Amino acid sequence: MINNNTETTVQTTRKPIVLVPTGAKEYGGHWYQLMGKKYLDPLVHIADCAPVMLPTAYGEDRIEQYLDMADAIFLSGASTNIDPTLYGQEWLTQDQAQDKGRDNFNIALIRAGLKRGLPFLGICRGFQELNVAFGGDLYQKVHETPGMQDHREKDSEAPLTEQYGPNHSIKLVPDTWLQKILGVNDMMVNSLHGQGVKTLGRGIVALAHAEDGLVEAAYCPEFSQFTLGVQWHPEWLATENPLSVKLFKAFGQAARDYSGQR
Repeated sequence: MINNNTETTVQTTRKPIVLVPTGAKEYGGHWYQLMGKKYLDPLVHIADCAPVMLPTAYGEDRIEQYLDMADAIFLSGASTNIDPTLYGQEWLTQDQAQDKGRDNFNIALIRAGLKRGLPFLGICRGFQELNVAFGGDLYQKVHETPGMQDHREKDSEAPLTEQYGPNHSIKLVPDTWLQKILGVNDMMVNSLHGQGVKTLGRGIVALAHAEDGLVEAAYCPEFSQFTLGVQWHPEWLATENPLSVKLFKAFGQAARDYSGQR
């Protein structure tokens, strides 16, 4: 028998849903669709969102259905490189794996999602995918490009805390929304990428540069919602980095704002 005088109602607040496409990986002859937990942690613990992982291995037919349930899009880094034929170049990094299913899926997801007004955050490869989606291209080997620094991790055999430690400084473009959110003019970032943005895609505008001029952050001002791609890895130990916390909180708020309009 229920005592109506003492009964309490537990209300569940809906968390914004963030679409997180996965990547293909082969282990022991079996293919998997994977996403690193380090990317999901700040979406849950800082942005306060509900990540939903999407398989990228089955084509783009279901993208609109995925977008119907979404409040934001998040694209992670990966060990694979984008197929250079998508930006008009020959394949120069054949020692690095590709993931064409991810390429095609994510490029279509970016275009359709941004058109709908969904907030977007792309990290490392995810930033590069954003650029390629709008007609930009990449340096396939930044470290072999005259005038450019080596942006790869200094020692791939070192402990992760060293690989993901501060590597070089970047300078934020003054008086931009990112500079105002972070509250700094320059900052130290980690750096674990061999490729980088060369020519910015249509409508994409830089928000930060490395010491050698490489674009480290950019957005799409033609879209009114939150859009951001960064070349470093703010997800690494994000709760211990005040600037990463600010970034993911801003993304989470953008997702909540979109959710409130549904």
